[in-house]
Amino acid sequence: MISCLSGCSTSQQSPPLAEIKLYQNWELQAGDRVGGYEVTGGLGDISIALKGQSIYAPFNGDTQLDKRRCVYFDSPEVPSYKLRFCGVQSPKVGKVQQGEAIGRGETLQFAALRRQPNGTWAIVEPSKIMLEKTLKAP
Repeated sequence: MISCLSGCSTSQQSPPLAEIKLYQNWELQAGDRVGGYEVTGGLGDISIALKGQSIYAPFNGDTQLDKRRCVYFDSPEVPSYKLRFCGVQSPKVGKVQQGEAIGRGETLQFAALRRQPNGTWAIVEPSKIMLEKTLKAP
């Protein structure tokens, strides 16, 4: 029998939340509530009916959560871009390898962001190829 009388800790420290400042500001964003319902997407998002399936890292990279529990993915293979995934259940946070499952969901809200010269991020049209790499198992 193992006993922890002092000095033992069972809590893990949560990774820091992503703080992504968008170039465009819209009144309603993912995570907001309207009429008692949660907003799951917004202008610039693409909705994908995952039906419980997984999404995958399109390249080697890193994932972070924001305060609304959306997953942000970035990779040195596509500098100046981030991918945002909202509606992900059980997300993997931290380093991920290409093809590794990031999480799963019923309905995915996907957005591609490009870094602006002033350091903010603008939502841009995503590459169909990159989106396909995210949706298909290797």
